[in-house]
Amino acid sequence: MPDLNSVWAHPPRPARGDQPTLSREQIVRAAIELLDAEGPAGLSMRRLGTRLGSGTTSAYWHVANKDELLELAVDEVLGEVYVPEPGDTDWRVGASILANGMRAALLRHPWALGQLGVRPTLGPNAMRLGDRTVALLTAAGFAGMAVSYAGSLLHSHAIGSATTESALAGAGVSPAEMVDRIAPLVDRMAGDYPHYDAWRRANGVAGPDPDNMMATTFAFGLERLLDGLALWLAKEAQPQKAA
Repeated sequence: MPDLNSVWAHPPRPARGDQPTLSREQIVRAAIELLDAEGPAGLSMRRLGTRLGSGTTSAYWHVANKDELLELAVDEVLGEVYVPEPGDTDWRVGASILANGMRAALLRHPWALGQLGVRPTLGPNAMRLGDRTVALLTAAGFAGMAVSYAGSLLHSHAIGSATTESALAGAGVSPAEMVDRIAPLVDRMAGDYPHYDAWRRANGVAGPDPDNMMATTFAFGLERLLDGLALWLAKEAQPQKAA
């Protein structure tokens, strides 16, 4: 069997008398603190060891390198996403909780955005998230690959929204301040884009509440996405007419 080159492909090391006192959970939490503060570029095994006050011995007991540490950290972030059990609530509400939870977790840990898809997400939290998503969508009436397609739509909407909002936050200014900064430039270009300019003058570049524009846009898109999925489900449930 080929090596997946993933921390999840190797079982945890068994305990021994000389095992470091720090647990894997403690090491991962310290890594996430560094990642939240400085991003992936600020994380190294040496810096992690310094933060833990134990050198790198404890870290290397649990992971072979930084890549494995990042896998563990991403799975910890995914553990923050809650998906209701089927029957606890309407499937649309459950799907909304999933998408909102995913977006919120990624906004708390924006460094994780660049890690998604780089390595397989096969940790216990990722698998639990996937398992509950399958259960929720299956109970709603999705079947076969439609379960995967619907889940991907929800995840993609959350990830896309978090990516845009995190990029704006990285600029160090509020959305309202950004709108004020670009206003003169947009005014100078207005004559070349008459349709956009007419819309902008009626609505503003970011609407009446720029600081909440991202959240409002996400909520609007999520509701329309759920409308579409509900319409598809209703159509699939209709008996097929004979040719």
